[in-house]
Parts: sequence; structure tokens; C-alpha cells
Amino acid sequence: MKERLVTFVAALGALALFAGAFLQPGGRGAGADVPRPTTSERRADGYSAARSWLEGEGVRVISLRERLGVLAERRDLAPVGNLLIITLPGVTGFSSAELASLEHFIRAGNALLVVAALADVPHWAVARAGLTPGDVNLLTGLSFEPLRLGRRGIASPAVLVANGEHPYLRNVRQAVAVSDPSSDRAPAPWVLKVPYAGFALVLAHERASGAGVLWTRPLGAGRIIVSGFGSLFTNRALGLADNGQLLANIVAANVGPSGSVMFDDLRQGLGAVYDPAKFYHDPRLAKTVAVLIALWLAWVLGSTRLRAPQERSPVPRESELLHATGALLARVVPPEEAARRLFDHLLRSVGAARGGVSCGPSAADRLSALERHPRLSTADLERLKRWHADALAGRRVPLRRLHELIGRTEKISRP
Repeated sequence: MKERLVTFVAALGALALFAGAFLQPGGRGAGADVPRPTTSERRADGYSAARSWLEGEGVRVISLRERLGVLAERRDLAPVGNLLIITLPGVTGFSSAELASLEHFIRAGNALLVVAALADVPHWAVARAGLTPGDVNLLTGLSFEPLRLGRRGIASPAVLVANGEHPYLRNVRQAVAVSDPSSDRAPAPWVLKVPYAGFALVLAHERASGAGVLWTRPLGAGRIIVSGFGSLFTNRALGLADNGQLLANIVAANVGPSGSVMFDDLRQGLGAVYDPAKFYHDPRLAKTVAVLIALWLAWVLGSTRLRAPQERSPVPRESELLHATGALLARVVPPEEAARRLFDHLLRSVGAARGGVSCGPSAADRLSALERHPRLSTADLERLKRWHADALAGRRVPLRRLHELIGRTEKISRP
């Protein structure tokens, strides 16, 4: 019972080690668990609050999880009166086909709202190493450059203040953007470079620096709006100051009776094929993992041998014992001593010695007595005498040949 308990504790320790090494938030790389601004994200930087609020007001909200080329193919969209919201920086870029489809979408009578982290530093923008202004230029045709000389920096939280009367800014005294306090990059103002093929209105500025943070320009029958604050409509900021009123004004001015508000969730890594947030929040995943852990623990505690099996070697045969004994004696007994013992055995077997015979000086006479044996050759007898003398003198004797000769001698000397 104690061994099973120790095994159970060790198994739990191994499970905790695995979870700590492979399931920790930082284990999938830096920024892997940073909340992204998507409509399914309920944490601080998501858009779930904006989605729920708009749907509660009767506005149709679409989570766009495909490339922008589908804007011309979707039959569930009204031809005009739609608002597309794109948040930058994103995790994927834009193709030329997407940009062409987006321009056609806007010129037909729809609106594009680009929420770009130009003048604030939200957490998800830090994880993406900042914003590429080129993406804003591709989407809107507006170019921006950082403004440094003669201007003060932007404080955090940054405050948007209207430049004058405009439908987007009705009842909006100020809107607040929140930057990540742990970021090494401080919020900085940007200035708009007026495009050659048109103009843009600067609707609002940042209170501390005076730099513009909200712009709009027409394109065909539609309109493009650019916010230099990327965190205005996130879950943490939507209820601050008049942020919600600003979003409501933009939606009311651009979304028609049959129109929709679309959030480009694909740009933030939320695709139509695979939704990681939905996968990890699925209760079936937790149940499956629990069943697998239970089965693993049952296997460890029930089927695993806690002790290594004791190997029992089979009982050796007599020939193996003799071989092992002979090998031992061959290593520890000097050859001349072994030869003398063989001669003692020979003399006892033929009855040439009388009780406790040893290979002494009279042993040669006893060997000579074998000359009278008719079946023993003279050559074998001479060989026995010579090897006997060598054994007594401590000289090396061919033990194998001596053993064979003594065996033949004993065999022919039996009565």
C-alpha cells in the first residue's frame, strides 16, 4: 500500500512538471497569451463589449474571419450602408486583391474605420512590436509621419478632444485612450501628410500635444475614418469618458437600415477554420483531458510493476559445474602441482600405492612395476616416467596429453 501511495505522489509530480513545462502561458512564445482586439475576446483588449452593446441596440454585427475579397461575394450584406472596422497592427498582412476589393466596397457607399495604434501603445500592439504606418497608407491612402520637434509628448491616458462641430463628435466632450504602462515605448504624436488626390479633415486632436488623432476623407460614395488611438473601443476603454458615444455616432452616421458593422477578426488571428479561443474554452476539451489523466493514473497505479522482476538463473548441469570448476582450478593451481596429483591418482587406481601414497622417490619404482603389464606400450611407459620426473622437478608438463595417457593406462590396467 505504501508503494502504491508513493507511486501516486510521483505520478502527480510528473503531471505537474509536464503542465508547468508545456502548458504555461509563456511556453508557446512571447505574446502567445496577449489578448487580441477581437469580438470574441472578453478580456481588457477585446471587442466583446462593443459587439454586445451594438447587438443590444439592434445593429447587426458580423465577425469577419475571411479575407477582404469576400466583401464582394457575400449575399447577406446590403450593397451600401455597411461599416468595416479594421484594427492595426494585425497579425496578417493585406494582399493586392484584398485592397482592390476594399476600395470597391468603399466607393460603392460603405465606410471603413481604421483603428490604428499610432498615438497610444496598447498591450497587443507592444506584442506585435508596434504599428507599421505603411499598413494605414495601404488601407486609407493617407500617409503619417512622427512629429517630434516643437511638440510635447502624449501623456497616458491620452485624451481626444474635438476640433469643432461634426456628427461624429456630437455630445463627445472627450474620449480616452489607454496605453500599456509596462511598455518601453512612450506614446508619440503623428502628423498627417495631405494626399495629392484629395483632402482629409482633422476632426479631433490629443489634448496634451495638440497633434491630430481623428481624421476622415471621402472615397467615391463612401468614407474612410482613421483613429490614431487603437484602444478607444476596447473592453477596458469603451466605458471611459465619451468613448461609447463616439462609436455610437460613427455607427449612426454610416450604417444604413439594412447595413451591418463588421469587425475584421481575421487580421487579429481569428480565422474561420480554426478558432483557438473557442477550442480552449470548449468544455469537451476539459472533460477529455480529465479522462486521459484518470486513465493514465489508473495505468500507473494498477498495471505498472513497482519492482523489477527478480531474474532466477536455471540450475546448472553437471557438465557446466565441472567445466566451471576445471576453469577455476586451471587458473589457481600450478601446472606441476596438477601433474603430481594426476600421478597420485594413477598410482592409487592401479594399486601401486598403499594408503595415502604420494609422489615421493619410491613412486618411480612403482611406475616401473607397470612394465610387466602386457597391454601398456614401452613408449607410453617412458612418457609417464619422463613427465613424472618433470612434475617432481617443477618443470612444465602437458597436462592435457598427460590426462589422456593416464586415462588409457587406467583403462587397460583394470582386471
